[in-house]
Amino acid sequence: MKKVEAIIKPFKLDDVRESLTEIGITGLTVSEVKGFGRQKGHTEMYRGAEYNIDFLPKLKLEIVVSDDQLERCIEAIVSKANTGKIGDGKIFVMDVSHAIRIRTGEEDDEAV
Repeated sequence: MKKVEAIIKPFKLDDVRESLTEIGITGLTVSEVKGFGRQKGHTEMYRGAEYNIDFLPKLKLEIVVSDDQLERCIEAIVSKANTGKIGDGKIFVMDVSHAIRIRTGEEDDEAV
């Protein structure tokens, strides 16, 4: 099993979720996060004063998939989250050694 963490632009969430549902991925966790990379924030005007916004709003998706779903999951995220502009985000993949569904006690692939 693998855990996929994807940092995406907030307005891309619905497209990514629909794409993941189409390929059979039934669950994900979404967190509102802030950060910066090469995008380095931006400047905004508020009541005549200029403010530097260093941390930009993003969404972090966390998805645990079986090994055979991994490539399709990554392709779905990349194809729907890509705008071609700086700040589209990143995807990280980690190994998951064990998973348990609390309600039923199912383990590993059955729990996902």
